[in-house]
Amino acid sequence: MRFFILLIVIASFGLIIYGFNLDESQEALANKYIGSGTLGLFLIAMPLFLYTESKGKKFKDYMLTEESVRKMQGKEPKKPEEAETRD
Repeated sequence: MRFFILLIVIASFGLIIYGFNLDESQEALANKYIGSGTLGLFLIAMPLFLYTESKGKKFKDYMLTEESVRKMQGKEPKKPEEAETRD
């Protein structure tokens, strides 16, 4: 899967570079190459990469919650009875 993603990234960069190297007389065609290369990067390669790299990982470990902030600061986690209630 990594080779497939790498192939998409290289092809997308190739399309973008080719689009920038076309003559000014072919501006519409150049814009199509640049746009399709950008779409390949951000709508195909990036989601595939994120899906393959995040498979099997817990999303909660990456959330910034009050508990995780307290843990990073070296403080004790707040206990439920210490929680303030609003009236």
